[in-house]
Amino acid sequence: MTMPADPQSSPRAPVRVRLPAHLVRLFPDGETLVEVVAGDVRQLMDALEARWPGMRDRLCDERPAIRRHINVFVNGRRARLDTPLVPGADVFILTAISGG
Repeated sequence: MTMPADPQSSPRAPVRVRLPAHLVRLFPDGETLVEVVAGDVRQLMDALEARWPGMRDRLCDERPAIRRHINVFVNGRRARLDTPLVPGADVFILTAISGG
């Protein structure tokens, strides 16, 4: 399902977003693969929040920035909120693994 990040923005092709299974289980109708229309990672986070309220708080902090324990990759490169998205981009959102 494709969701616009901002209904007033110009139409763009969607990007594919892969989310961790343990994260989407926290949200009703959560999916590990979704398509959203977004021009940058910040708009992508807005689109995820619109679909699953509370998702942005799990992925971003109050600065706002991507949380330290979350990694976002766009076409294999580490991304920030201001990283632009090209149509058809592959976005992976991963949680860091730590142990001791």
